[in-house]
Amino acid sequence: MTWIQSAGFLVAAIVVYIVFLLLFENKIIFHPSRYPEGYWDPASVGVPAQDIYFTSEDGVKLHGWFIPAPKAVATVLWFHGNAGNISHRLDNIQRLAPLNLNIFIFDYRGYGRSEGEPDEQGIYKDSKAAYKTVIGLNSVSVDTLFLFGRSLGGICAVETALNHPARGLILESVFTSASDMSRKVFPLIPLGWGIRSKLDAIGNVPNLKLPKLILHGTRDEIVPYDLGRKLFDHAGEPKKFYPIEGAGHNDTYTIGGRDYFDTLNRFITETLTNSNNRG
Repeated sequence: MTWIQSAGFLVAAIVVYIVFLLLFENKIIFHPSRYPEGYWDPASVGVPAQDIYFTSEDGVKLHGWFIPAPKAVATVLWFHGNAGNISHRLDNIQRLAPLNLNIFIFDYRGYGRSEGEPDEQGIYKDSKAAYKTVIGLNSVSVDTLFLFGRSLGGICAVETALNHPARGLILESVFTSASDMSRKVFPLIPLGWGIRSKLDAIGNVPNLKLPKLILHGTRDEIVPYDLGRKLFDHAGEPKKFYPIEGAGHNDTYTIGGRDYFDTLNRFITETLTNSNNRG
């Protein structure tokens, strides 16, 4: 085989690879676990979760859990990350109990007990429906509602915050955009031009005026730490950044330990206090 033939074969292989990535974009981006995969008996581990079923604006039936706190100081609307489903967050939910927060966590379409198949516009619709559902609960007030997004869920939290009021926004291990991530994952193949999904947090965070806490593990192996810093640098004020020393992508709350939870608690408490003082 001549060098010309070898070069031609390499180019052809790259083209096929790019076409494959673009044709199966949603399969590559989203990694849902459907029911019954997971841990679907929260009461057995001390989490008093209430099943909540609701519907997105395009008719997709969705599922979430509402976990009330006896003396809740605020409510967290939780937009979880890319893999698994809500049941894989039970350990994290348990560890949040001392903060006295109501938690509403839901599955996007195609995840857990939620119907449908995930895509970018679909998960935005699901996020909007989750927001409308949680503020419709008797014990929930917009004045004490915090949007919490981890990884891919941070994109949904930002999108929701653009058009819906909340007291504060917490973004953890969140990337800047799909094009930035594509350059990190496929540094030798310029895919940004062909990816239909934008997942554009960095273009939206400058427009958000509510208080923001952005956290990122310094050893994140999935979403590089520098993307978390870049997102923070572009975010509008007021904002705070917390580096979780030594944490990767999925162990932030275990590696971060007490300081991690103290940071969350301090942000929520100070945000509520400052807003009350202004009132």
